Amino acid sequence: MDNTAHIIGELNKTGQVEVIKKTTSFKGYFQVDSYRFRHTLFAGGMSEEIPREIFERGHAAAVLPFDHKTGEIILIEQFRPGAYAASQDPWLLEVVAGIIEENENPEDLTHREAMEEAGCTLGRLKKIGTFLMTPGGSSETITLFCGEILHHEKKESYGLDHEGEDIRTHTMKAEQGFELLVEGKITNAITAIALQWLELNQTSLTSVWSNETQNA
Repeated sequence: MDNTAHIIGELNKTGQVEVIKKTTSFKGYFQVDSYRFRHTLFAGGMSEEIPREIFERGHAAAVLPFDHKTGEIILIEQFRPGAYAASQDPWLLEVVAGIIEENENPEDLTHREAMEEAGCTLGRLKKIGTFLMTPGGSSETITLFCGEILHHEKKESYGLDHEGEDIRTHTMKAEQGFELLVEGKITNAITAIALQWLELNQTSLTSVWSNETQNA
């Protein structure tokens, strides 16, 4: 067995978690749940009782709009209070993203948010993956896509007024996005993942979407 297969085998071993108590400590726009639990140890046996608070903000989906015909992408810019609280520049360059609502799937959310946040009509979606953002303290996952740009309605700003959104778009060649990442101008993790994925897969994705269009 090679080392990679050994590692995968180890990862596939299922541990056990015993939840002793779970309560909701706070419920507002977001929710915080308090857990007391034990879990199996790598050396065998069970851990001592561990108290933790988990931030519940729902699950999200995100998309990097990409025009395979021109090689252009769309990034959005908006104010983020979490970045401000972390003493970072709070106006972040990001991919389009939003919280998945009840009875909504990630694909539908992606199309809806692309229109709301960027005036962008999407066609085909290529799923990149589903990622835990801060698993040490939050249950949030983000399902990430690369989305085909069919049309971009250009306006000065986008977003929903009742949600306090003030968003503008930046259309650029994909290579410019890669350069922004290298220069440290992209500080949003899921955006960094999306740009790195596209840098690795732009040629193959362009080929697939172009061939599908020709054969349609």
